[in-house]
Amino acid sequence: MKKSETLLALAILFMFLYLLPPCLSENYIQFYQLLNHPNGSTYYGLNVGIPQSLYDYYTEKSHSVSSSNDFAKFVTPYALKPIADSLRQIYKDDEDFANGVLMIVHQIPYEVTAPARYPVETMVKNKGDCDLFSFIAASIIEASGIDAILLYYKDEEHMNIGVRLSHEPYDARGQVYSVTYSGAEYYVAECTGDDWEIGWRVGECPEELRQALKNAQIISLENSEQWAPGQVSASYATLASSSISLTVSATYLIQGNTVSLVGQLFPNLQNKTVIVYIKENSSPWKVLGTVVTDSNGRFSYSWVAETAGVCYVRASWSGDDVYAGADSPTLTITVLSMFFILLLVVAIILICVGVFVFVISRKAQPQMFEPQPPQAPS
Repeated sequence: MKKSETLLALAILFMFLYLLPPCLSENYIQFYQLLNHPNGSTYYGLNVGIPQSLYDYYTEKSHSVSSSNDFAKFVTPYALKPIADSLRQIYKDDEDFANGVLMIVHQIPYEVTAPARYPVETMVKNKGDCDLFSFIAASIIEASGIDAILLYYKDEEHMNIGVRLSHEPYDARGQVYSVTYSGAEYYVAECTGDDWEIGWRVGECPEELRQALKNAQIISLENSEQWAPGQVSASYATLASSSISLTVSATYLIQGNTVSLVGQLFPNLQNKTVIVYIKENSSPWKVLGTVVTDSNGRFSYSWVAETAGVCYVRASWSGDDVYAGADSPTLTITVLSMFFILLLVVAIILICVGVFVFVISRKAQPQMFEPQPPQAPS
């Protein structure tokens, strides 16, 4: 193979591997065990499904932290609400609920991690440290309607949470620890630990933090995320698979024109919310719009292409307590700007004029005849 052909092949391979987004989406499934009570004997298995699109949404959000108060933005109650709803099926008492949440985070392997991550990212990667576990626990607890706060121990480089319960913890082993915030008692909940069955319970505090607790910074969750484009799915039964398709009416169009996006959810579920995501050029994924499936599981969305360049679109369904969520393949739409079209038209006109002038000039040139050599007499 020639050197030029080799370089061309490598360039094409680079483009497909690094420049184009993946066309196939993945659905992540995590499994967590639960006990009906800290001293209980009934076991449950909770399956949690996370669509690729929701994971991508959080990985592309800002992770910057300018002050410790910014940690509140990593608490995402809406995205994890299906987990809270599932736990409520087991735990009616809010202390039992909080301990159930701790059982979940105690099953995630510990690994020092920086920078901070959103709960969905941590659950997909299945590893993290004290602050990441605290974000997950606070998100689920807040999603259930129970107030929580983050407790940040700056000198100890540690974080756990406080939970506002309706009563003092009954199941704490030993002295109960808490902090007072806005006139209410918040009981300490330690989110690290690798033995979920006998791990820390709400109201208990690690010995090395008991003196530091009085100086811990309380971070309220007023600035936590209030909405997300999608949610995880959660069920005690094995989540059935689902799929979603998407087609577009045009893959090339002029800026300002409308393109129709049509899709189908399988199985054919009615009144299910589908999120349509878009990535314009190199910008992060964002929500283009939401639609609801009809009686046949179909949906459609019309989009006016206002930004020129290369756009990527895909549809996503978050799933429910029966089906895991799903993402459609990513489709590419090229939007040509009016300026580009104008330049193209001008270029074509100039080329045509140039060809015309060239042809006319060739015809107008006088014919030059070369003298013929004299013929010998016969």
